[in-house]
Amino acid sequence: MRIRLRPIQNFFQGAMLLAGLVLTALIAAVLTMQFAIHGAEVRIPALKDMTVAQARSQTSGLGLNLEVDNRYYSADVAAGHILSQSPAPGAVVRREWRVRVAESLGPQKVEVPSVIGSQERSAALNLRRVGLEAGMVAELPWSKPAAGIEIGTVLAQDPPAKAQGIEKPSINLLVAAADDTTQDGFVMPDLTGLPILTAQSLLSRVGIKFGEPRFQDVPIPAVSSSGYAPVTAPGSGTAPSAPAAAPPSTPAAPKSTTLPGSVLSQSPPAGYRVAVGSTVALTVAK
Repeated sequence: MRIRLRPIQNFFQGAMLLAGLVLTALIAAVLTMQFAIHGAEVRIPALKDMTVAQARSQTSGLGLNLEVDNRYYSADVAAGHILSQSPAPGAVVRREWRVRVAESLGPQKVEVPSVIGSQERSAALNLRRVGLEAGMVAELPWSKPAAGIEIGTVLAQDPPAKAQGIEKPSINLLVAAADDTTQDGFVMPDLTGLPILTAQSLLSRVGIKFGEPRFQDVPIPAVSSSGYAPVTAPGSGTAPSAPAAAPPSTPAAPKSTTLPGSVLSQSPPAGYRVAVGSTVALTVAK
């Protein structure tokens, strides 16, 4: 007896051929996906010490977007060159990624003017005239205007007049704002970073008492060739819904840029409502 096996052999051959085609298609799909994913990724180049034009040319050639995020004074890097970048060199990102850089302004050549006592608008114009700009503007409620002190008057500035080795060409301002007191309370301003005498004077003007300050040792801020980072100017926020009395706050750890004689912490903290005549506790850098 003879058994015909050809139809069975043809079936298995066809099945194997179909499986081979499916496997080939899967491999091709995986390779195509890998190519599509990695083909859209680029490695961030090192941009430090390049000019902004050179950095922009190199990043655009890789399909990246360059953005000058900040400008700082530097005695080490020439003006117009890149000081730092983010992301760091070597990072792998997708095309069209935004690369932020800081541009050097070279050594500080301008003298910081005094704008205390002038109106905020006039202060901004005077700063712009010498190549500086107004940075963060904090407002302090001013309930008892003294002679010559009107709403909008600059009460303090940071960095101070004639400061050398400043980090960037911006001056933070503390400005007298409209009275924010109520019959039963007052919104506590942020006094951190202010000289103790200035903070005590401001509290006295709005009817807030203060006790004997507590002094705390802080490290002396290091001054590099490019200068030290300026102490952040204080700001006053909008009063949150908070209880009338705030629990005593633990003094925060002093920052390396805190100057001796400046306020490290306060109790009640900024933003809390305190009754007129209440006593504020201040911790001061020794």
